[in-house]
Amino acid sequence: MAPGGPRPVPPRPPPPPVRRIARLPCGSTRSQGGRQVPQTLDAVAVRTWCSLALEALGRAREEIDAINVYPVADGDTGTNLYLTVESAVQAVEAVFTAHETVTGAAASAPALADAVRAMAHGALIGARGNSGTILAQLLRGMAQVFSDRAADAEGLRRALRRASESAYQAVAHPVEGTVLTVATAAADAAESAGGDDTTGVARAAYEGARVALDETPRQLAVLGRAGVVDAGGRGLVAVLGALVEAVSGEAVAVRKREAPAAPLSMADDCPADAVQEGGPAFEVIYLLEADDAAVSRLRTRLDGLGDSLVVVGGDGLWNVHVHVDDAGAAVEAGVEAGRPYRIRITHFAADRVAPPRERAQRAVVAVVPGEGLAGLCAEAGATTVLARPGEPPASGELAEAIRRAHAREVVLLPNDADLRHTAAAAAEQVRADGVRVALIPTRAAVQGIAALAVHEPDRRFDEDVVAMTSAAGATRYGELTVAERQSWTMAGICQAGDVLGLIDGDVVVIGSDLTAAARTVLDRMLAAGGEMVTLVLGEDAPAGLAEYLEAHVRESHLAVDTITYDGGRQSSPLLIGVE
Repeated sequence: MAPGGPRPVPPRPPPPPVRRIARLPCGSTRSQGGRQVPQTLDAVAVRTWCSLALEALGRAREEIDAINVYPVADGDTGTNLYLTVESAVQAVEAVFTAHETVTGAAASAPALADAVRAMAHGALIGARGNSGTILAQLLRGMAQVFSDRAADAEGLRRALRRASESAYQAVAHPVEGTVLTVATAAADAAESAGGDDTTGVARAAYEGARVALDETPRQLAVLGRAGVVDAGGRGLVAVLGALVEAVSGEAVAVRKREAPAAPLSMADDCPADAVQEGGPAFEVIYLLEADDAAVSRLRTRLDGLGDSLVVVGGDGLWNVHVHVDDAGAAVEAGVEAGRPYRIRITHFAADRVAPPRERAQRAVVAVVPGEGLAGLCAEAGATTVLARPGEPPASGELAEAIRRAHAREVVLLPNDADLRHTAAAAAEQVRADGVRVALIPTRAAVQGIAALAVHEPDRRFDEDVVAMTSAAGATRYGELTVAERQSWTMAGICQAGDVLGLIDGDVVVIGSDLTAAARTVLDRMLAAGGEMVTLVLGEDAPAGLAEYLEAHVRESHLAVDTITYDGGRQSSPLLIGVE
């Protein structure tokens, strides 16, 4: 990765101890029972809130997944909410890291506006599922208020109201008895709480949301028939509980919910047909770069294609969620509106009709830097996770991929030195489910390719892991990239636009011509010996680069074979492996 370029977000650290709230650098406080509680939220309080919310959703994930019956009973609402908030946490941590890098003062904190904008943006780009998308819009609504005024008691009231209103506007056909109802109840309760006590307002919002959640089975028939509360609303209550803890230093009491033995009685106006059997077959989600007018037209078109339409975001970046029968038409509508990317399509119908499949004995999960390598690894039988430039996968995303592999034994290849802690956290999560996970600390995609090449699922697990680890360790890796700004490197000072050649993560060449720099890097790597060269070319690689390097190897390095892969869109124009 280029020095001065975007660094992967570091693994989420443990949440700051709540007793540190007394030293929040930007928020005012008052004494309560011998301790200090903040009367305004600041960046540190927002950071604490996000971390506590992630922990709360982690604890409640399985419970929320189990009660997920609306709008589709696909059992993933808890997981989707967790992944959405995890993305928000990563974005907030990145802001704190950048602030400390620029100021050199670990004790200071960024501005509240920067923290809340990061929280909202992280949730937006990481939003999963119907409830995750709505939660992202709730956080965005709060961030809009906190960016313009102090996050005191009155600011929190306004933020919760803005959040509720913006979420309703994002949903094409709002339904009561859902997370929208719970969000409105939280805003109503916050407005009813008088005074300037931020903690009191937060606690009132939490209690109002909790009462509203208990009423959701009587408002939505599908919930009443199942005897459960709304899963998205349950997740929002967890997030608001974390807010109370962040501002008060006291954890809220969590009730263990048990499904009633009989269906609940419905309100007279409860929509009995809110969910129909045999609904749309696909869930389509994508990020979209488009202007407001194009998004307005997109809403109209997608509304005619399916249901559960939610479009959140603004300022040119949107997250689009819809359930349809024609997934291609939903994606094409996005193409006409702007530039869709990070497209995810889930086939509901297959889940509804297919019997539970037997777990495979063994699988491989690999993180890859581009679509080309994703296809290559998938052909080799691996489950892939795409790491886009500046958007490293979170631990929840890796854990989800391990579960999706549906195997008793899984080999995890992070293929990035900066992902080792994230991958370890994901492996630990899934081990709790009874899956045997081996993490091979591959530091580059070419090491992952080498490991995958010797993978033999019929071998004993330990033997297979040893063989794959040995193949990865015997592969030196290089990379050609372009510096984004001036920076110090092992090879000297680089300027923005310079070509950088890296070997095993260290810059060894600074130049102006990518082809010449690639040849120098390749020669240095082969100077220590090697029998096989692997080249992975990105879409930005110069035309003819592969042919030139292959010819150079044939002429200058006898008995060395070369294999070339198309990496597609990836962060670097060229990746090199030498075995």
